[in-house]
Amino acid sequence: MRDSGILVIRLTVGGYLAVHGAQKLFGTFDGPGLDDAAVAFEYMGLTPGKPFATLAATSEFVGGVLTATGVAWPTGPVAIAGAMAVASSVHWDNGPLALKGGYELPLTDMAVALGLAIIGPGRYRLGPHLPRKLARLTVLGASALSAYSISKVMAHKRTAAPQPAAPAAPEPAAAAGSAEPGQVGEEALP
Repeated sequence: MRDSGILVIRLTVGGYLAVHGAQKLFGTFDGPGLDDAAVAFEYMGLTPGKPFATLAATSEFVGGVLTATGVAWPTGPVAIAGAMAVASSVHWDNGPLALKGGYELPLTDMAVALGLAIIGPGRYRLGPHLPRKLARLTVLGASALSAYSISKVMAHKRTAAPQPAAPAAPEPAAAAGSAEPGQVGEEALP
């Protein structure tokens, strides 16, 4: 029963992330394709956009396929978790709920991927685990790439943050005899 539950989770999360990556990489499933995704990544501060868009889309697509199939465990869930950590940082300022453009979905995908990486693919998988040493290198490499990407997003947010508004101009003085004390005369309004 446990292995069947893990399979359902793997197929759902892996399948959706593979489709999400294919949207960016190939423009399938009504996706933007790599060139348009690169423009969006530039806007988020992930420059140059095309390499970062390629990295994210490949992490989602390949990570999704590897998660769904259970091949080369834990590469798939680790790739998904890394991409979703970066996506969460992009949506962070919008709060925790997806309704307001927040990080709800990428955080949920990341949590599920991390959980899968920890518990394993279960019995129903198409390929073997990675050797322990290679699995550790995969985790370290994904962590480093994610941390670097998140630092770029956060640095961009700091520099792209709106500047505080200039102090308001003092109100024009009331025209003599046209208004009561404390009110602005009509002729002073624009």
